[in-house]
Amino acid sequence: MKKKKIVITGGPGTGKTSIIKVLEENGYHCLHEISRQITLQAQKEGIDQLFLAQPLLFSQKLLEGRIQQHAEADNFDSEVVFIDRGVPDVVAYMDYFGNEYPPLFREACEQYSYDAVFLLPPWKEIYVSDNERYESFEQAVSIHDHLEDNYKKSGYNPIEVPTGSVEERFSFIIDHLS
Repeated sequence: MKKKKIVITGGPGTGKTSIIKVLEENGYHCLHEISRQITLQAQKEGIDQLFLAQPLLFSQKLLEGRIQQHAEADNFDSEVVFIDRGVPDVVAYMDYFGNEYPPLFREACEQYSYDAVFLLPPWKEIYVSDNERYESFEQAVSIHDHLEDNYKKSGYNPIEVPTGSVEERFSFIIDHLS
């Protein structure tokens, strides 16, 4: 059975985690965002903010992790697997920060494909900065634009999920799977 690999993406503070939680509560298999795991591992190794200290290394680790998740999705005994951020997110964030990267990053965006991409737009009413989300709302909008552009460059037509309750957004995504 061919798995449908579905990406849920968007800038910071757009409600991705809440939607992933509801998808799981409704029996869908989901793979979670991995950037915090990479940051925590680097902190254990004495690097407080790897993405600031060594942005290319951080992005390489993200790319490797997202490629691993792409393969891991095939191991689930279900038709659909949702993934919190995909391979093209890595390039979009590097572009946002103005970081240079080798061609293999863009090549990975082409090599590891997804069946659909749901893009959550910036939503000022729910946006909150905290210790782990340090971007301003304006920066979150710019990140959204980079994500949308990069997914389009990678051959996708991202489906924008309208704002609304988590349940409404969940229903929108499920309704647009077929």
